[in-house]
Amino acid sequence: MSVPFPLPRAGRLRGPRSGTLSGPLSGLAGAMVPLAVLPAAVSPTVVAADFDPATAFVPPAAVSYAQDLVPYGARVRVTVVRGAGRTTVAVALASVAPDHTFPAHVHTGRCGADPAASGPHYQHQVDPVQPSSDPAFANERNELRMQVRTDATGAGQARTTVGWEFRPNSAHSVVLHAGEAAAGHAAGDRVACVNVDF
Repeated sequence: MSVPFPLPRAGRLRGPRSGTLSGPLSGLAGAMVPLAVLPAAVSPTVVAADFDPATAFVPPAAVSYAQDLVPYGARVRVTVVRGAGRTTVAVALASVAPDHTFPAHVHTGRCGADPAASGPHYQHQVDPVQPSSDPAFANERNELRMQVRTDATGAGQARTTVGWEFRPNSAHSVVLHAGEAAAGHAAGDRVACVNVDF
């Protein structure tokens, strides 16, 4: 048995939403990201939002820096489940660039008008040399990484589990990178950011 975490069907949801694993989230439909059933005491953190410009009147929960890949109004849902020394993060996208692979990483800072505001990748064991390029630290066991592949409609989802929990107040966003060179974007360019307090 699994619990679906769908995307919002309509309307704009701003800021984090939290809930318990009791079944489909009311009033939502779209791409599904199943997570294993967890003990009732575990409550996920869920952020569901539309991508907006960083300059929006109300500070957005999700920021797009590249409208050709992540148009304003495209949707994102990030679900974080933590406990027993493990963390699972699921990302679902809708109405973004079709047939595209977005590398997604947890970053230390919050989203801002400058894509660099989100800071470096969060590392469970921090590389003393920054920016980190040492494979002993910059790897999928020490960072939370995933690849979100979209279909012909621009919908995609991915999830990953790491064998650790985030340090308090040390990780604040999920960043989507361009991944594939497209329309002048380098593979590592930050094309979107979602504020999530891990």
